[in-house]
Amino acid sequence: MFAGAGTGSRTRAPNESPAGRDDTAIIESIQEHCMDKVMVCLKRVVDYNVRIRVKPDNSGVVTDGVKMSINPFDEIALEEALRIREQGKASEVFVVSIGPEDCQQQLRTGLAMGADRAILVATDNETEPLAAAGVFLKLIEKEQPDLVILGKQAIDDDCSQTPQMLATLWGRPQATFASKLELGDGTVTVTREVDAGLEVLEVDLPAVISADLRLNEPRYVKLPDIMKAKKKPLESIAIADLGVDTAPQFETVTFESPATRQKGIMVNDVDGLVGALRDKGFSL
Repeated sequence: MFAGAGTGSRTRAPNESPAGRDDTAIIESIQEHCMDKVMVCLKRVVDYNVRIRVKPDNSGVVTDGVKMSINPFDEIALEEALRIREQGKASEVFVVSIGPEDCQQQLRTGLAMGADRAILVATDNETEPLAAAGVFLKLIEKEQPDLVILGKQAIDDDCSQTPQMLATLWGRPQATFASKLELGDGTVTVTREVDAGLEVLEVDLPAVISADLRLNEPRYVKLPDIMKAKKKPLESIAIADLGVDTAPQFETVTFESPATRQKGIMVNDVDGLVGALRDKGFSL
């Protein structure tokens, strides 16, 4: 190719982009700053819109015929992982869950949202936070993810313990209650809400992150995505095959419904308010 006088034209190399930069260098630069895997942990819980009912014998919560869903905080965690992949900062997002075969429904929902594959650790028994952290650690040792994201807590037991326990067992940094994530070169910067305002932490990867409510708003799953999810791989592993001690350390003695709220009363003035408070035993 010959350049005309004063045109500034030149011959382009085979791997060079029109802007004059080598495409191979662009790809290599992206790969250097791209994580390999992001692991997201999902829990099957009673849908947050369902009114919880205690069994007549107070032995637990009624789940028969009740709508079950992904724990809302875990759904937020998955959404953040998908956004990281869509930004080109991760090559794969996979979801994991511990529970009965029915958990496949929630894993398929995760696949429909955009996860690449799913792993179910099958068990019919309840798994306490420490046992769950031990199971997730075994999966980490097998899959070697660069980032693990969980919801900050499950809405059924409200323990908020598994992310912290997992980070401790793994021996890696943790950043909990994340309301904002920014990935750097081998690090992740997390903004978290505290009593005094906002706290910003930077931790090295691999790391464990727990998602707070304000991190994002999960996407809506469309019918075509649900159909595509049926063809995505879902691996099932028996929890006994992982060699984790899942024996319960605590026993729940009884479940009770919260006390019924008393009907409120209307007062006409401040004196009426003061009198009503005194009638209920409040000293002013």
